[in-house]
Amino acid sequence: MISMIIILNQKGDIMISRQYRDDVSRAAADSFRLQVIAAKEAGSQPPVKLIDNCSFLYTRHRKLYFVALTRSNVNPALVFEYLFQKIRILKAYLGDDFEESSMRNSMTLIYELMDETMDFGYPQNCAIDVLRLYINLGNVKPQDEPEPSLLTSQITGAIDWRREGIRHKKNEVYIDVLESVNLLLSSTGNTLRNEVMGQVMMNTKLSGMPECKFGLNDKLVIDREKGDPKRPSVEIDDCTFHRCVRLGKFDADRTITFIPPDGEFELMRYRVTDNINQPFRIIPVVQEEGHSKVAINLKVIASFSEKLYATHVVIKIPVPKNTARSKIKVSFGRAKYEPEQQSVVWRVKRFPGKAECMLSADVELMQTVRAKPWSRPPLNVEFQVPMFTASGVHVRFLRVYDKSGYNASRWVRYITKGRGYQVRI
Repeated sequence: MISMIIILNQKGDIMISRQYRDDVSRAAADSFRLQVIAAKEAGSQPPVKLIDNCSFLYTRHRKLYFVALTRSNVNPALVFEYLFQKIRILKAYLGDDFEESSMRNSMTLIYELMDETMDFGYPQNCAIDVLRLYINLGNVKPQDEPEPSLLTSQITGAIDWRREGIRHKKNEVYIDVLESVNLLLSSTGNTLRNEVMGQVMMNTKLSGMPECKFGLNDKLVIDREKGDPKRPSVEIDDCTFHRCVRLGKFDADRTITFIPPDGEFELMRYRVTDNINQPFRIIPVVQEEGHSKVAINLKVIASFSEKLYATHVVIKIPVPKNTARSKIKVSFGRAKYEPEQQSVVWRVKRFPGKAECMLSADVELMQTVRAKPWSRPPLNVEFQVPMFTASGVHVRFLRVYDKSGYNASRWVRYITKGRGYQVRI
């Protein structure tokens, strides 16, 4: 596994080093400084470098380099995850913008954290809530001193993301289902790419150590329950979960069972590629009239229910680089030519469902010495539709079980955003 962790400044000087195995030495850091930092490879080359049969895996935070050294065939994803977790822990103790000076003033704290988060090259406990129970230096607020037996169970036990004894006046759970639509249509209307990336964010304010069961309208679950065949269901291609989810239960019967952390966290991510409801239908017509003019006509139709509306709609229609001026007419919203984006940008604050709107523009071009054909980059759309999911995913239930038997309030919100929503013209 990992043989050594070093932290260097932008000059390549070693600030902190911790050796976990004896198959590498600090002299190896000189090779990293010469071949990566001095050669200015960081940012332009992959963050993995093989020097003298030693692998260097590194990432940056501001002007600092966090480097892991190993001579074994490690899983690079695990090493990078540890480095990212190490930065996250230091942010919690030293502040989000920690730098060289703040680290030099906290050497004892940092070495203590390095010893607690890794043993003999294997990552150990990286949960901030557990680390703060017995490492109370820095800016992390100290918690109530726990019993020794409780502390041992939290350090070595399976549930290190939640401490016992949590109490809330109101027991509530907030669920946000956030989706991002990635669409690419050809100029003839054929679908080249169509997928939805979603995530389920939760904010739990629950007392005690509750167990939660969470259900979506997953096609496999509904088919197994043999319910109403007309019931809408979604075929989820792949998903990843927070480490609090019991994967054994999910593999056995597709139920999402977990003891949640207290506060905000990401429960799961998923991807859907079939039967996607496109929020907008876009029909562009772009005609080049010689070398002096481009005529643009655009029709946008909202496909979602008239009870809903889209906000922050931004449609960027590309134009040639030698555009001089433009005359634009829109049915509603505002549109203007923005030279820095080489596009006619159409902004609509509130777009009602089932509505249709039109844009027409006459773009005048400047004469150039060497006329180059226009590459016609795709039209790009950004939007946000509350209480709508393009994939059709919705929350079926969330059950909370606790020894005290309290009733928890549940709140669910859906938001669909367009990030890579593109149409070729």
